[in-house]
Amino acid sequence: MDYTLLLVFIYQIIFTEAALTVGGGVGIGGGVSGGGGGGGVWIGGGFNPPTTPSQSSNLDRAYTALQSFKSAIKDDPLGIMNSWVGPNVCSSYKGVFCVNTQDFMGNPTTSQVVAAIDLNHANLQGTLVQELSFLTDLSILHLNSNRFSGTVPLSFKELSSLTELDLSNNNFTGPFPISTLYIPNLLYLDLRFNTFSGPIPEDLFNKKLDAIFLNNNIFSGEIPQNLGNSPASVINFANNKLSGTIPFSLSYMGIKEILFLNNQLTGCIPEGVGLWSDLQVLDVSFNSLMGHLPDSISCLSDIEVLDFGHNKLSGVLPNLVCSLRALVNLTVAANFFSGYSQDCDKLSFRNVGFDFSFNCIPGKDLQRPEPDCSMVPGGGLSCFRIPSAKPFVCGTIV
Repeated sequence: MDYTLLLVFIYQIIFTEAALTVGGGVGIGGGVSGGGGGGGVWIGGGFNPPTTPSQSSNLDRAYTALQSFKSAIKDDPLGIMNSWVGPNVCSSYKGVFCVNTQDFMGNPTTSQVVAAIDLNHANLQGTLVQELSFLTDLSILHLNSNRFSGTVPLSFKELSSLTELDLSNNNFTGPFPISTLYIPNLLYLDLRFNTFSGPIPEDLFNKKLDAIFLNNNIFSGEIPQNLGNSPASVINFANNKLSGTIPFSLSYMGIKEILFLNNQLTGCIPEGVGLWSDLQVLDVSFNSLMGHLPDSISCLSDIEVLDFGHNKLSGVLPNLVCSLRALVNLTVAANFFSGYSQDCDKLSFRNVGFDFSFNCIPGKDLQRPEPDCSMVPGGGLSCFRIPSAKPFVCGTIV
């Protein structure tokens, strides 16, 4: 099926099931997404149903918004904006997708609204304009891989139907775009590969987002302690300047991938990691984490990728870690581990990638020189560990 026709088909599904009512729909780029629209269900007396905005008023506002956006485009090497001419935004504007609305009885009408804008990889140079907030029926806004700069307008909080916002791989600057925290139905937020800076607001992790991509910016400060409140299945903090510790939490329910790599994190890997029961990817590499690995890691029955490389971790790598059955890749390179258990020797027979180079393991090749191993970092570090007189058993850490 042609990509454009596929998008139109998906957007038609969104508004067939949920247009102009608060509810769920299906989006692209972030899995199953939910979004609401304007309007509502008519309840009350009288013989006449309530009036809804006419097609002309909806599309007039869309025309105003899109022309304002076009005026802020300074370079368009692919000529995308050449098609943005005239008021008929639903038939001629490249990258703009419309769907039919429904009446108060749920029947499709001939009226249309702008449901999605997809300008990925258009190489546009320009800025975002506040008039885009006129598109209150917009469910998907994909602008990745362009040259947009500046900040995200505060008026974006008026995009009440938006479920997916992808601003990745652009030149946006400034602090975290606070307006995104007020978009009521947002499920997918992608800000990666920009130059956003400053702290990450804790309100981000109180939102019902399914995917949060913050990697490859210059965010700094500590990761908020309420990180575990987030229901997201994917969170990516990689390649920023975040400091402090990984927040200890008894939450993270449903998280499948979480990446902390290449920041400035210190302290221990928290015992609570064992409660991330659905986790498939954990990457804490290229930080300054110390101490021993918590036994609770053995509870990660679905884990496929564990990357602890390039930290200051120490101790013996236990059977509890190397015996994880779903494991595909285990990296502990460039730490201060002093040994590993028999089950770790068996990883190669299971076709599990295992990199233990540049540690302090006697008798193994490609290890640190002896003087480096005489002073193991974090010797006085006190990591919170749940005491037990018996061998650790998953499900007993609460």
